[in-house]
Amino acid sequence: MKTILAALAVLGLAACGEEAPKPVASQPPAQAAQSAPPPLEPKTAEAPRPDPDKELAGRVKRALEGEPKVQAAAIDVTAADGVVTLWGTAATAAESKRAAGVAAKVEGVKSVANKLAIVKGS
Repeated sequence: MKTILAALAVLGLAACGEEAPKPVASQPPAQAAQSAPPPLEPKTAEAPRPDPDKELAGRVKRALEGEPKVQAAAIDVTAADGVVTLWGTAATAAESKRAAGVAAKVEGVKSVANKLAIVKGS
């Protein structure tokens, strides 16, 4: 009886006539590549937008560096919404005032907060 059941099982499977699907690894490389989905294209990231406050502070710093009667190396510049702040030291009150005047003339500067300390020899 077991032999008959085994023979019926073999005949039943043979009668299906369908081949078992081949594993992907057994497919030739060209065939496997054709059936694979196309690679995703990388999304193009938007270029970061420049910070207008940093740009303004940089323009003011360059203007101070271009002024021979101002020791720009001793001055840091920050900006926020057109308000420029000068930090650091100046050797004289006249140099501090000159630095503030140079900063005020830079395009985009609405006002200048002069926080420069007067330190002789700076």
